[in-house]
Amino acid sequence: MTVQEQAVIGVPASTERTVEVYDFRRPTTLAREHSRVLELAFETFARQWGTQLTAKVRVMSQVKCDHVIMRTYDEYASSLPATTAMVLCPVIGIPAKAVVQFPTSAALSWVSHMLGGTAVTTPPERAFTQIELALVRRLMDDALEDLRYSLGSVLVHTITVGGIQYNSQFAQAAATADLMIVASFTMRIGDASCAATVALPAEALLPQLVESAPEAGGDDPADLLRAQLAQVPVDVSLQLAPSLVLPSVVLGLAVGDVLPLPHPQHRPLDVVVDGHTLARAAVGSNGSRLACIVIDTEESTP
Repeated sequence: MTVQEQAVIGVPASTERTVEVYDFRRPTTLAREHSRVLELAFETFARQWGTQLTAKVRVMSQVKCDHVIMRTYDEYASSLPATTAMVLCPVIGIPAKAVVQFPTSAALSWVSHMLGGTAVTTPPERAFTQIELALVRRLMDDALEDLRYSLGSVLVHTITVGGIQYNSQFAQAAATADLMIVASFTMRIGDASCAATVALPAEALLPQLVESAPEAGGDDPADLLRAQLAQVPVDVSLQLAPSLVLPSVVLGLAVGDVLPLPHPQHRPLDVVVDGHTLARAAVGSNGSRLACIVIDTEESTP
């Protein structure tokens, strides 16, 4: 659209539109069934990781998986703090590396507990010493073993612990446009809590997810919808016939007032679902609980 055409239809000539090119060969969202498989796997990993940290750090530890998404590596790196611990894990057969990220201060408190300290104060953000690095690498070896166990057949590539970077903007784990499966966690070690992430190259997981996805059946979609709706619980109420009351009467109600109901004693009560009367029933009992006995049904059309 030219500037003259914009002026004719009333669009300001200075308006600029940002157009993002979408590559359908590399979707940036996970299919629902794939997302569910990964969420279950990472929830299992979170439990395993928490148990492993409790055993190694000797402090009660809990890890909770918050969510799993797919995003480019550039988006993932930009979402991280500028100073943090990023364990770069080579994936055999894939150029991109996996990443296990957590605050360096949290890792220093883990090391302090492992060495018999109490870690009452939060350690400053700094690089690890050689001894600290060796202990953190041992924790990461166990974490990757738990990750391989949790993902099972979804992860067929070998992952090993590589180097550690402390600047998220300088770490070169993958190309900026490479897609990553990112799982976010909340870690609680003793009284301290922190956020952590695990990022895996999408090309290491998606092929197995596609192969394991169930094929669509040949059943009629309408039949499938009716079968699904038949299993959805709904609220059923047993009601008397409604009575019209003026607002002045409602505002003047007091304890002891009586409102007459236009419901004869011999008439059954209405069985109502979402405002629609489906049947009529008499009041009864089922053991120690109140119940109703359906004595008549009726068809209601919207």
